[in-house]
Amino acid sequence: MTDKHASGRRRWRGPVAAVMLGLAAALPARAEIAALEIIAPAGPGGGYDQHARALQQVLQDRGLAENIQVMNVPGAGGTIGLAQFVTGRKRSPSLMIAGIGMEGAILLNESPVTLDQVTPLARLTGEYQPLFVAADSPIRTLDDLAAMYRADPGSVSWGGFAAGSPDHMISALVVKAIGGDVAQMNYVPSGAGGELIAAVMGGHLTVGTAGFNEVAGQIQAGKLRALGISSPERLPGVDVPTFREQGVDVTFVNWRGVMAPAGMRPGDLEDLAQAVDAVVKSPEWQAILQRNAWLDMYMPSDAFQAFLDEDQAQVEGILTELGLVQP
Repeated sequence: MTDKHASGRRRWRGPVAAVMLGLAAALPARAEIAALEIIAPAGPGGGYDQHARALQQVLQDRGLAENIQVMNVPGAGGTIGLAQFVTGRKRSPSLMIAGIGMEGAILLNESPVTLDQVTPLARLTGEYQPLFVAADSPIRTLDDLAAMYRADPGSVSWGGFAAGSPDHMISALVVKAIGGDVAQMNYVPSGAGGELIAAVMGGHLTVGTAGFNEVAGQIQAGKLRALGISSPERLPGVDVPTFREQGVDVTFVNWRGVMAPAGMRPGDLEDLAQAVDAVVKSPEWQAILQRNAWLDMYMPSDAFQAFLDEDQAQVEGILTELGLVQP
């Protein structure tokens, strides 16, 4: 090669290399997680499913994972999905959405698999619950409800989702806190959403409870009256007193989180943890929280594990007092 040709190559090498580097920088980084399955242990449309699909959406939008599939596995309060998650042997990583309702379902269904057989990866969201009555109810305050219950426990019908559900648990906690006997509770499983609201507004139930988001519109419209809410402090912009500030020492959060399989390789587990951490800190996730009125209750793995240990003990204690679980 002549010196002339060599010098020509040297002149072009710099600009070409710069262009190639620029193109590489412009391309999105390859996702660390090449394939991922997220189990929603319930049917489409519910809270577990909504969280699974929200997680799927942001993981994809942020380029954190590829080929993400959501699998709905309904049944037995989420324990069928849990069993499949625990016993399944998959080549690609997998995650599962869980919540406080699953803790109760494990006990009520005497599930052979439990949350001790998964790795708590992150708590994601939560919601606090009010007790509410019809707008024309003679019960004006939480004290009125307590007095009515003490005088005649059977005269108070408590409405909410299925026996052993978070609705049942929060009702029991309030009864216990006002000095009542939970064994005398007249709890009426009444479905959720519109079915429960209609029963309370129609006077068929004395009092009901649900996630605040489900009833906020009716409360704001003056169709329902909130007696109190289970948050430790008043929620911003929500003119509903807490149970605690009314002398009823009850706090309760209906949480949802994400689990990883037990026994994962540390490196793979760290990849999943970092991906979820990036999701919850993203503007896309914050927009989803706002759109669904979910409270951001993100808690990373170690803190989530400690929380879960305490929460499972509380749930077991409540269901035992209700006579739904044998001590």
